[in-house]
Amino acid sequence: MRNSLIRISLLLFVLLFTVDSTPLKAQVSNSLKAIIEEGPAANSFWSVAVTDSIGRLIENYNASNLIRPASTQKLVTSAAYLHLLGPEYRYETTLYGVGEQDGDTWKGDLLIRGTGDPTINDDFYDDPLFLFDEWVQLFDSLGINKIDGNIIGNDSYFDDVPYPRGWEWDDLSYYYGVETGALSFNKNVVNLEVLADGEIGSTPDIQWYPFNTPYVEFINEQIITPPNASFQESYRRILGTNTIVLRSSLPKGYYETEPLSITNPAHYYIDTLKRYMQKMGIDVRGQLITDRQYRNWNDPDYTVFYTHHSIPLSEIIREKNQNSNNFYSEMLLKTVAAERYDTEGSTDLGLQAVKHFLHSTGVDTNYVRMRDGSGMAPANLIRATDLNHLLYELKTMEHFEHFHNSLALSGRSGTLQYRFQNSPVRDKFYGKTGFMSGVRTISGYMRTRHDQDIVVTIATNNYVLRTGVIDGVHQRILEYLYSVY
Repeated sequence: MRNSLIRISLLLFVLLFTVDSTPLKAQVSNSLKAIIEEGPAANSFWSVAVTDSIGRLIENYNASNLIRPASTQKLVTSAAYLHLLGPEYRYETTLYGVGEQDGDTWKGDLLIRGTGDPTINDDFYDDPLFLFDEWVQLFDSLGINKIDGNIIGNDSYFDDVPYPRGWEWDDLSYYYGVETGALSFNKNVVNLEVLADGEIGSTPDIQWYPFNTPYVEFINEQIITPPNASFQESYRRILGTNTIVLRSSLPKGYYETEPLSITNPAHYYIDTLKRYMQKMGIDVRGQLITDRQYRNWNDPDYTVFYTHHSIPLSEIIREKNQNSNNFYSEMLLKTVAAERYDTEGSTDLGLQAVKHFLHSTGVDTNYVRMRDGSGMAPANLIRATDLNHLLYELKTMEHFEHFHNSLALSGRSGTLQYRFQNSPVRDKFYGKTGFMSGVRTISGYMRTRHDQDIVVTIATNNYVLRTGVIDGVHQRILEYLYSVY
């Protein structure tokens, strides 16, 4: 009897170990291990998690260690935005008048209520000035060609903190490190064009959009170099100002474009509006004012001239993920905070809402650190297993189709358009890439050679080689997984 009990106990132990521990303690295959440890970046930190079609972890290389996700963090925030706001969510921007019309003159102020619309730009419209043009046409239809009052931009829907914590200062001059604001135009950048068509040693010509606005000041210290020289980029906005110092070296005949950030987006918005109205023949006689005060928007003294509705969130998310747009991600984060908590939108409150969503999917958020919505802060941390778990759980959740459609397709679209061109993985992987100094990541869904659906996260942290070398190793890993599973 005693021997029988011992045998039964041993059998139960073996069964328990075999069934329960395999999903949690999956080991990396020798082939995958060799790709990493015999590759050119073996001394970097690597993490790989692969989950099969029923949620089992089938490849585990440091998968439970914390990684810096870079822009694969947008997978987390995009899922949360779709869940918390819904794919049909649209922003509203309303133009009010406070006063009355007297002949061809509006006697009183114009007031613009911003709610964070990030889409007043050329990603979705032919001309970022489209909304201002619609307002000009409205005034023309009313016979108004003079505004005897101020233009006021109300920026109170978001808080006044322009950046998330932890962004590096030298990113803040560029399009991927812009300020957020409830009133935003042209993704809060000016579009610089440089043409080096002068003599060697001279200064190249510049112009910028919109209409060479004096809202920014360029200090042009660039130089034209011989035609066979390499292009050396140097742009820097003096922080806290709209003065931008240009010190690039451009080979003769070289043409360069660069979107460069501005400060105080709400003022940029109304400044551009006023200049456009004047350009189109509407005389604006008052001042430009940005305010953050609470207003009763239902006040009968406020005349609604025009309400603009943005494109739906599902389309914004597609642009955000396929082209890894930091601006959209941070604007949406504050929008979630404002909508969820009925207060001014802030990064911290938005992150709180995102982490609550992440926890609801079964992720242990004690192992998640988030500083922003886009993944640009080096202090962001998550585990590859948690990214995989989220992606797996999303397949059964509402709005998954919109989420999946927002991802780049290998060899075809977005940040994956020029990768995997001559690879069996082309057209087989939908996902998101991430990059920052020393960090390269990729995460998403793959249909394998044997028609299996797997979830893959690959992260390389702390590398010093060219990023193209790391991409080559990532491709080898994905091709191996494609062929085996």
